[in-house]
Amino acid sequence: MPYPKKLLNDNETVALDLHPHWWYFAKAAVALVAAVAFGIFIFFAGPDGSVGTFLGWLAIALILGSAAWLISRYVQWSTTNFVITSDRVIYRSGVVAKSGIEIPLERVNTVFSRQSVIERLLGAGDLVIESAGEMGQQRFTDIRNPSRVQNLVHSQREANNARMFGGAAAAQGSDVATQLEKLEGLRERGAISPEEFEEQKRKLLG
Repeated sequence: MPYPKKLLNDNETVALDLHPHWWYFAKAAVALVAAVAFGIFIFFAGPDGSVGTFLGWLAIALILGSAAWLISRYVQWSTTNFVITSDRVIYRSGVVAKSGIEIPLERVNTVFSRQSVIERLLGAGDLVIESAGEMGQQRFTDIRNPSRVQNLVHSQREANNARMFGGAAAAQGSDVATQLEKLEGLRERGAISPEEFEEQKRKLLG
């Protein structure tokens, strides 16, 4: 399911909305295939008697357990979103209880990706974002095409900084009231300090 639009700020737009890469299912899928293979082996070549009955029930339990694991992973996958907007990077997950991370783009310092050999072949990998704040560094796993996502974060950050911190010339060509409201929201969330707020407010007001 896509990231809810009702959770976006005013004038905020979504540039990218991703669920984890299908590699997210790999362990659960392998477990299910192995359980089914074990069940087939027991059915055709297993021993008779009580030992065979025990192994048969064991195979059924393994198949049901691994199938439940795969279904659980799918539900988690469908409710996990990695989102890049015009204002921030958002990671949101959870079926009933929701948890999330929000990183304002103006606080992003460094973005880099990591891929193993297998992940590179599959087009998956990790994305690490270093930001100015209490969290410092955040790692996001099973990202599709992490290099492309990395470039998008950079481009959105540059566009956001140009809108917010472009100086008096940029402020004159924009809605000053909207920019002040956005700065106040960042201050209230703790994304910028009161000193940074006052500095940017002076810039907006010329």
